[in-house]
Amino acid sequence: MLQLLGTRTAALEDVTMVIRSVATWMVVILLAGIIAACGSDSTPSAPSAPSAVGPLKIGLLLNFSDGPAGRADDRRKAFELAIKHVNDAGGVFGKPVEVVVGDSTLDPDIAAEEARRMIEDAGVHAIVGPSSSANTLVVVERVTGPAGIPTISPSATSPKLTTLADNDFLFRTALSDTSQGPVLARVTREQGFTNVGLVYRDDAWGQGLFESFQQAWTGPIESVAVTPDQITYLPQLQQTASAGAHALVVITFEAEAETIIREAIENNVYDKFVFGDASKSPDLVKAIGGDHLGGMYGTAGASAPDSPSYAAWADAYIGEYGELPTFAYAVETYDATIALALAAQAAGGVDGNAIRDRLRAIGSAPGEAVLAGSEGIASALRILSEAGEIDYEGASATLDWDDNGDLRRGHIGIWRFRKDETIEELETVPFEY
Repeated sequence: MLQLLGTRTAALEDVTMVIRSVATWMVVILLAGIIAACGSDSTPSAPSAPSAVGPLKIGLLLNFSDGPAGRADDRRKAFELAIKHVNDAGGVFGKPVEVVVGDSTLDPDIAAEEARRMIEDAGVHAIVGPSSSANTLVVVERVTGPAGIPTISPSATSPKLTTLADNDFLFRTALSDTSQGPVLARVTREQGFTNVGLVYRDDAWGQGLFESFQQAWTGPIESVAVTPDQITYLPQLQQTASAGAHALVVITFEAEAETIIREAIENNVYDKFVFGDASKSPDLVKAIGGDHLGGMYGTAGASAPDSPSYAAWADAYIGEYGELPTFAYAVETYDATIALALAAQAAGGVDGNAIRDRLRAIGSAPGEAVLAGSEGIASALRILSEAGEIDYEGASATLDWDDNGDLRRGHIGIWRFRKDETIEELETVPFEY
């Protein structure tokens, strides 16, 4: 009896093991079905699908409060034209790009706080700006670099930005002033001036352009740094003229330049001037008068001559606003905005590291060449959405960035004020590192 009982117990244990085995396999099969339904790849689905990411949010951080209103207005229009071209083409990830605007003023501390607000409160994924080199230094070091927010300045040209500790999040669509300084020195010599005085704004931009000019200059020079809050610049002007200078080289913002030039003329210190890019303003020649400044030369960043991409941009800008911008660095603002949008599309998401890592790729070979303008941008977005590669030929320059986020090549323009109080473009000088 006991033997029979043991046999039955063993049989029951065998049956139980079979049942458990069958149950285990049923669970396995069920889980396999669930995995198959969700997709056999265990990694998350790619973020390039429109439902998975976006919308991309780009901030515009410019100086709207200080200086000529037209300067910031021209750049804002160029920014808005870029956003229009992107959104008319369906946006990034199939969604319209959203915009946040911030006023940096000329105060670096305010600029940094505004950048922080745009990132932490408004949630921007990338920033176009700031305008000045001094603001850019502080904003990138304190805010956008640590936060991992790609930042492209369209007009910060100081060589100091090349070696900035930015975690590779700062790019520029304007050439470094290591290129403008030699051209400014050449123009000064070509006007017959061999001994000059020079005033420069005592900030990152002024110091950088002055040092670049000084390295290329071969004659006597008496230079003085000035600050924007001075009531008078006459003592500094007299100091720069003390060694018999033939002309004054002006490397200041427009507001200081107007006071400096007026005091120089009224006190018979100078009547000949040469200008850096920040003085390229119709408001300045109108304030001083064409009789005084007509025929005076200057330098500034410029687009490549005969560039089909610039031509497409110019046609679009005129079509939208009726005329080309008056002030410099508007087209560079357009390119900065477009580059961020295309890099985000190429990255397939709004992560700052991913956008940064695609910026160099969308602006250089290999890839299908695409131009500025509505058709060009639509084509670029379509190619990227299909996992293709592009080489965006910027309207201002080919966006071929080096390891520091600086342009490898571009152009410096030579211009002059006319007696009719307009600005005449004379020549573009190619530059390549």
